[in-house]
Amino acid sequence: MRLYDLAKTIRSKNAGPFTLTIDVVLPDEATFRRVAGSGALTPGRVAELYGVDAGRVRIVPFGRVRTIKISLPRPGPSSGAPGDRDVYGCQQHFPLAGLRI
Repeated sequence: MRLYDLAKTIRSKNAGPFTLTIDVVLPDEATFRRVAGSGALTPGRVAELYGVDAGRVRIVPFGRVRTIKISLPRPGPSSGAPGDRDVYGCQQHFPLAGLRI
């Protein structure tokens, strides 16, 4: 199953001009445990999807709110720089949505 099919919400936004943050909100405790424990959502896999260094990807699960937060360097230019096509970083969650869990 794709992460898109399991998550209630997947959203991205800037966390400064050089960093993106992606929130994966799961609908219930069982689905949260399934995704968090699957081994599919790793810094290495996220780095592959976004073309960034795996050492700079952070994945933090927040069980109380059934959310997984992912922080990574912005792929491509910094926010607002020439060539930036997503100034707010709100269209950057799509590669992650297709991740197979």
